Amino acid sequence: MSVFADACGYGLNDSIDNRTITMKATSLFLLSMLLIFFSSPAQAAEAHQPNIVFILVDDLGWSDLHCYGHRYHHTPHLDRLASEGLRFTAGYSPAPICSAARASILTGKTVGRLGFEFVTKNTPGRQSLDIDVPLLTPELTLNLPTAEVTIAERLAAVGYQTAFFGKWHVSQHYQRRYLAWHPDFGPKQQGFAVAGEDFGDHPYAWDKKHPPSPAPGGVFPRDSMIQRTADFIRRQADATKPYFLMASSFYVHTPVKTRCRWLVEKYERHLPPDAKHRRQRLEYAAFVETLDHHVGTIMDAIDQSGQRENTLVFFMSDNGGHPEYCANAPLRGSKWNLYEGGIRIPMIARWPGKIDAGVTSDTPVIGYDLSPTFVSLAGGDARGVDGIDMQRVLREPSWKPDRHLLWHFPYYHPEKTFSKAIDKIGVDDFTTSKTRPQSALRKGNYKLIHFAEDDRVELYDVAADISEANDLSQSHAEIAAQLRETLQQQLDAMNARRAVAWE
Repeated sequence: MSVFADACGYGLNDSIDNRTITMKATSLFLLSMLLIFFSSPAQAAEAHQPNIVFILVDDLGWSDLHCYGHRYHHTPHLDRLASEGLRFTAGYSPAPICSAARASILTGKTVGRLGFEFVTKNTPGRQSLDIDVPLLTPELTLNLPTAEVTIAERLAAVGYQTAFFGKWHVSQHYQRRYLAWHPDFGPKQQGFAVAGEDFGDHPYAWDKKHPPSPAPGGVFPRDSMIQRTADFIRRQADATKPYFLMASSFYVHTPVKTRCRWLVEKYERHLPPDAKHRRQRLEYAAFVETLDHHVGTIMDAIDQSGQRENTLVFFMSDNGGHPEYCANAPLRGSKWNLYEGGIRIPMIARWPGKIDAGVTSDTPVIGYDLSPTFVSLAGGDARGVDGIDMQRVLREPSWKPDRHLLWHFPYYHPEKTFSKAIDKIGVDDFTTSKTRPQSALRKGNYKLIHFAEDDRVELYDVAADISEANDLSQSHAEIAAQLRETLQQQLDAMNARRAVAWE
């Protein structure tokens, strides 16, 4: 009774009878419950909603950062982010290729359920390869349907400001301009109230006939996409609403051409003379450090806004590293295939006071977990997705839910030069290999890959054998059979599209 009385502003020693106190307190209590029940989710969650800054980068390999063990890449800002937060050692992309991964991250659904498993194109149709192949792949998906509910839409429903800057790549290239946002399927049609199409200082923005001049020594060129991002953050210093910002970097995607020649000269002194693909890797190292500088600019803007303590920063790559530039070792494979080099990626989370500083987690986390995690911590509705709410692992890095992760890639790659690509997929090949239709499932430490052409599987213990060198499908035949059955059942339940034999 005293709780109700105190809630009303009355104390038991006030000159009012207990029955009156009880009636008024009970009435107020019931009214407050009704207000909570009928109020919007945004009003109910407003008091504890953090800002969320999601930094998605392009083609950054799992071992590309110094904090992930790279021997000579200089990445002080991302290293600091990791030292101030949680670094995932088993973070995964939902797909080994751009568009599919981004569609999955945005919606919280697997690519198999979305039917968006490859990269978007200018026009509809099917893959066109330079040689005949055994299987017919699904028709190309050009746009993420606006009927799909994105992270931005879910967060806007609970009172968030939403903003997007950078690479979209889940709509067909508008008017055949590479990566140009389609006006019917762009960020503003998917829940982002603020959105700016801007290539920044990435070579995508350069005039091929008249590229910009090299930057002065020690100077990083101004990147307009990053500046827009930082300006938005600084403007939130006195905002009354929380915000969700997605900064989708074009780095370190090809073409790997840098204006920072001084950085290339710097890495000339660090990279051994006999290193494989030395010239490409020098340019790439400069690209990685430029990306790190951009992340530092964003982090500085958060500090300048005074919102550091109330901002969750989440950083990840959209898929593994490009094989012609990135040494993905110790991981096997690269972008485009489902070995670890194609899907295991750097992933870091920082939230001062909520996430312990300088910790690591080997809990498998995948990009389609972000939607339910972000939305749940904001007090919103995270139902209808394939991912799970991973807030607990942010608090308890050793926590491991009983679940599986799933990937599906029913296509061939590379399309125009498939006949020339190498057949074997190894470690640090530094060349593009043949990727054939395949699917994969990880449960616990075991990962199964199913190859559709010959209905073959491979099984690896990726905790003990991170390079996927020892196929256990014969010695652990029962585990392989169980995971294979689970994989096929899941794909069937999702109505996943398959590569099929030609009629």
